[in-house]
Amino acid sequence: MNLWELFVAFILGLVEGATEFAPVSSTGHMIIVDDMLLKSKEMFSAPVANTFKVVIQLGSILAVVIVFKDRILNLLGLKKKTTAYHQEMTQLKLSVVIVGLLPATILGLLFEDYIDDHLFSVHTVLIGLVLGAILMLLADKFAPKYVQAETVDEVTYKQAFLVGLVQCLALWPGFSRSGSTISGGVLLGMSHRAAADFTFIMAVPIMAGASTLSLIKNWEYFTPDALPFFIVGFISAFVFALLSIRFFLALINKVKLTPFALYRIVLAAVIYFVFL
Repeated sequence: MNLWELFVAFILGLVEGATEFAPVSSTGHMIIVDDMLLKSKEMFSAPVANTFKVVIQLGSILAVVIVFKDRILNLLGLKKKTTAYHQEMTQLKLSVVIVGLLPATILGLLFEDYIDDHLFSVHTVLIGLVLGAILMLLADKFAPKYVQAETVDEVTYKQAFLVGLVQCLALWPGFSRSGSTISGGVLLGMSHRAAADFTFIMAVPIMAGASTLSLIKNWEYFTPDALPFFIVGFISAFVFALLSIRFFLALINKVKLTPFALYRIVLAAVIYFVFL
């Protein structure tokens, strides 16, 4: 393991952590940074490179768990309601989160092989980037004037299920899980911050489950040679995801989704005109 390979691991972890939970499509960024510039699959076999991407995704998930640890513990009934703040947090019921998870989980399991075999290409990602941006622009433009759920604790079962349906759009690579779900939440009467909080909380079981299954299937690739590469990427993704999530949550109610949508369109143009 040389220094260049560790630097590549650090950069890929940075890209994953900084973009996984912002509505800008981590897939689009990884295409530019890895597939077109760093080319990690030329340093390692494709299975090792793919396993690495699962590892850094777990680093991003850990960051979400840290940011929302009190709320997650409350949802699971593992934290005592010692303050009025904790009492308020339990208003978001675990069953509401589960309702939101069902649509994308079912469709993902049914069409996982088809998506992997037919939808992961640069051109499909470009389509996802642009269509996702349009959805985000529409969400800001047509958001109801009356916000029904100012905080995530006020999200209803109906809103959760409908947001879950919108989240199915993210099964198309490049569409962005956070972009689709936050847009759906805003159109359904959530504040931008409530929609973002709900999105991040729903992401933990979906991403953790999928990543854990992938790791179990690819455990043989955790060799002594590849382990430093994995460790550096995991730590980098965790640190930058932690910073990105806190920054995004502090910003989202102020700037809305439009700046991120415009950035996605620029990103799609860069991929198309520079790298294709």
